[in-house]
Amino acid sequence: MLKIANKLKTTHFSLLLIGFILLCVSCAKIDRKPLDTMHEQYYAPAYSDDSNWAALPWKEDFADRVPADTLYDRQDRADVDVFYVHPTSFYNPNHWNAELSRKMINNRTDRIIVKHQASVFNGSCKVYAPRYRQATIHAFWSETDKSDKAFEVAYNDVREAFIYYLNNYNKGRPFILAGHSQGASHIISLLIEFEDQAFIQDQLVTAYIVGMPVLPSYFERLKPCENATETGCYNGWSTMQHGERSNPIYEQSICTNPLNWKIDGTYASRLENKGAVVFNYNGLRLNFCDAQSNTGILWVNKPKYWITSFVKNYHVGDINMFWMNIRYNVAQRIKAFQEDKR
Repeated sequence: MLKIANKLKTTHFSLLLIGFILLCVSCAKIDRKPLDTMHEQYYAPAYSDDSNWAALPWKEDFADRVPADTLYDRQDRADVDVFYVHPTSFYNPNHWNAELSRKMINNRTDRIIVKHQASVFNGSCKVYAPRYRQATIHAFWSETDKSDKAFEVAYNDVREAFIYYLNNYNKGRPFILAGHSQGASHIISLLIEFEDQAFIQDQLVTAYIVGMPVLPSYFERLKPCENATETGCYNGWSTMQHGERSNPIYEQSICTNPLNWKIDGTYASRLENKGAVVFNYNGLRLNFCDAQSNTGILWVNKPKYWITSFVKNYHVGDINMFWMNIRYNVAQRIKAFQEDKR
């Protein structure tokens, strides 16, 4: 089974929020650390336990939040689910994988990531977001094959959570797959493994695979979405300041423009941006930025926001910068999917 996270580890973006850690701690330190018991004999977490989920529709959690009074959490009436996999929130250079019971890691995941990212779906979907033994951020730069084991454990957890969701919670409902960064890599692996299955072919509304290169060659059946209402397809983008480049693998990647949902490089001005959500999660920033796909990268002209004065790689904002456009598009695709099934 191809482990996309490990295959793409050298393309992973440095995260703004933990940049200071990477400056202070050598990533090579992780290479000297031994593997844990979980790497020698895999055992699945108990996904029957609600505490092993960052978000569930019947739990009060940070996926229930909305950043503006004009928006509403409608999970209680949603006809469609989203299975969302969060990005890396484990930065420890002394352990290869996070433990599910670590409160500090879970709080960081929930209060920062789930609130800002998973909540984008709550207007149209019931949100299912598993906790998983994510690989440490340092594994992306590891020079040993121990990182293979770390990403394997992380993916197997996500896989087990997805299977548990299908068998116990889904009940034949349409669903969306979504993930960012390390989470996106695990969504890619799920789709590679299961794209031939009936539940993908019949129930998948769309996939949002954000913050990792998404090569069409990964899939035999699935195709990239080419417009705002196409279904049974996938979207993907990685955001940088206009003119910036990343690893050459991105030249082979599709890149969706989340302002107009095209993959042909059509420019979208900031007037098409329906609203970004910044770190304080308080209100929408209308017309926050423009966007244009270019050779596998989503280029934006520098937004008027303080953090963009320090970085040109907007990986942390891949979802936040286009938050309202994504929320609106989720509803668009669900409507198109339901009309097509009638």
